[in-house]
Amino acid sequence: MGVIKGIVTVVYVLVCIALTVIVLMQEGKSAGLSGAINGVADTYWGKNKGRSMEGTLEKVTKILAVVFVVLSVILLKLS
Repeated sequence: MGVIKGIVTVVYVLVCIALTVIVLMQEGKSAGLSGAINGVADTYWGKNKGRSMEGTLEKVTKILAVVFVVLSVILLKLS
């Protein structure tokens, strides 16, 4: 049981580090003054957000967040 807990803990730490890095790589959601002046314009990046790097980062963030929660519950049960 101790080996399993050690492995899960190492994976948990790696997920925590990856989640932190991915969140810091994302752009801010506020458009600032340029967004207030331009309004909500349909741009190429707005239409294709799912295929852009920002869209990919959001998907990876969601997956890592779910893995983080699942590993947290597993570590709680192993304690």
